[in-house]
Amino acid sequence: MSITVTTPTSELEAVNILLQAIGESPISDLSDGSVVDAVLAKQILSEVSRAVQVRGYHFNTELKFPLVPSVYEKEVAVPTNCLRVVTVYPTDGIDAVHRGSRLYNRTTHSYQFESTVYVDMVVLLPFDELPESARYYITVRAARVFQARTVGSEVLYKFTAQDESMAKAAFTKAEGATGKHNIFNNYATQRILNRR
Repeated sequence: MSITVTTPTSELEAVNILLQAIGESPISDLSDGSVVDAVLAKQILSEVSRAVQVRGYHFNTELKFPLVPSVYEKEVAVPTNCLRVVTVYPTDGIDAVHRGSRLYNRTTHSYQFESTVYVDMVVLLPFDELPESARYYITVRAARVFQARTVGSEVLYKFTAQDESMAKAAFTKAEGATGKHNIFNNYATQRILNRR
């Protein structure tokens, strides 16, 4: 007896779903740049993934992440996959913002920091590191965007918009279950409770 193991959606499968949404044949390799629609599908999948993840969810948020200034320049480098940072206790009094690849100190009007800065940081994860509910929602949303930009069929748009709505509902439910959200674990409440 053969057992079929089902795995989460891969980036290749997601691109093929986008291609299927416009009636194109699937591809077997993401590195093959000869199929223009496949290249565009991959770009739109990345664009939508970034747009979804920038909001910040339980799965892509690092809490109280320490960012240490460099020894000589005293600059704080921000990881390249960082989408957003918010300073938190014990450094929530520092007025720091993300500029380019560094933190900018708005109090001193410079990029210099004297000590470690603690932040809640939203990071952009590769597609294959996302939970399945996020992969599915991003794929369906990207398929709608891809179809609208390349074919523009109103009939197909209505169909994929309905799919997107259902995928978003499943994603929101999964995020709610894993994130254990309540009044005490949001940024505003945490900042108030952490002040002593």
